Amino acid sequence: LDDIDHQLHQLQTNGKLFLTEAFNVIMEEILHKGTDLKEKVCEWKDPDQLRALLDLDLREHGESHEQLLQRVRDVARYSVKTCHPRFFNQLFAGVDYHALTGRLLTETLNTSQYTYEVAPVFVLMEEEVLRQLRSLVGWSEGDGIFCPGGSVSNMYAMNIARYWAFPQAKTQGLWATPRMAIFTSQQSHYSMKKAAAFLGIGTDNVFIVQVDESGSMIPEDLEAKIVQAKSKDAVPFFVNATAGTTVQGAFDPLNHIADISERNGMWMHIDAAWGGSVLFSKKHKHLVAGLERANSVTWNPHKMLLAGLQCSVILFRDTTNLLMHCHSANATYLFQQDKFYDTSLDTGDKSIQCGRKVDCLKLWLMWKAIGTHGLSERVDKAFALARYLVEEMEKRENFKLVCKGHFVNVCFWFIPPSMKGKENSPDYQERLSKVAPVIKERMMKRGTMMVGYQPMDGRVNFFRMVVLSPQLTTKDMDFFLDEIEKLGKDL
Repeated sequence: LDDIDHQLHQLQTNGKLFLTEAFNVIMEEILHKGTDLKEKVCEWKDPDQLRALLDLDLREHGESHEQLLQRVRDVARYSVKTCHPRFFNQLFAGVDYHALTGRLLTETLNTSQYTYEVAPVFVLMEEEVLRQLRSLVGWSEGDGIFCPGGSVSNMYAMNIARYWAFPQAKTQGLWATPRMAIFTSQQSHYSMKKAAAFLGIGTDNVFIVQVDESGSMIPEDLEAKIVQAKSKDAVPFFVNATAGTTVQGAFDPLNHIADISERNGMWMHIDAAWGGSVLFSKKHKHLVAGLERANSVTWNPHKMLLAGLQCSVILFRDTTNLLMHCHSANATYLFQQDKFYDTSLDTGDKSIQCGRKVDCLKLWLMWKAIGTHGLSERVDKAFALARYLVEEMEKRENFKLVCKGHFVNVCFWFIPPSMKGKENSPDYQERLSKVAPVIKERMMKRGTMMVGYQPMDGRVNFFRMVVLSPQLTTKDMDFFLDEIEKLGKDL
């Protein structure tokens, strides 16, 4: 036993030294170099090359201190630097150091957000953060919970809506419910179909509502789809409106949809995972006018606010404890009712999870650091830079906007000089569809920046530029346009 104790003590000592030195690597290789414009966004390697470089095999015996530090350096070196100012690929980017501190603190404390006894600080913190977010929506009361991503938040909304409409579903299952109908736009997030499949409602019962040129739901088609669902003996119970669609950044007409929802006795959910943060901006919050009329709202502060992955909430207007009634299983080893403190603080039974990661600290610490005013400035700056990018793009003949958006998504085609004036050629669309993939490959292999592309609704591949990192300047917007031109001029 003495030998074992000595070995364990040595492991602890070595582990603390490793952590200190590994943290120095993280600071230098990721947070210093990863945010430096002179450094690459990524050092691209093909999968077989990368497997060989990383030496991913797990063996019977451990490795030396130096070998392990090299592993940390390799992971840092070959990973995409999402904190880099020219990472435009997703709906998250950049780094907030206060939020990152909250993430590190969360990992170190390693607790589960289910009872006050094991997470007293975070139970109270989550309660306050949720209260503040609901207040921004326009609700003085309500409920909510942090979820592992917007897809799960959307699934929570659908599950609670089903319980609200057919409470017997919890105990008796789908045998006790009629055929149900869900309504969502053709540009809404794919998590709506996944939720319908996961909950047993079925993807065939998700009725897709048409959108206009900008990507916003057409209310008249929603009404037509409700009539269609009823004609198939399906019960309309859930409509999902989107505030900030994934590709075009469109906002559905929330008040109009709320009117239709109320007339038909449906639960109205708003997926504001991407666009919810406009609530911080006095200048732009008109985009979500009517948000307060929803029954539930998904919001991802890890996107536009830079809270860091993952940070997603589902908020409810409900004050009857639907969330707890729907999800509770009353596990007696966790949720004893004779504890010496207020057991209403044991919020874990509101979740479909048992163990639940703490996701509130990073947002709380960042909010404490820069305040509501600082978050507002962050949102307004992103809008201003997106407008600047559009204005500069319109001055260049080789760029064509898919449409003029209202948010910070800028969707466009790059038209190589060799294709100018050939729009009526029979193979024009096919040729245009190949431009974005080639430019994307070139930028990845050069490591200069990252931006996404996709086809959508009959449109061939186009770029989706997302402007959100507060590290960005107008020079980065100019660089972006110059680099696209440089990478695509010979196509």
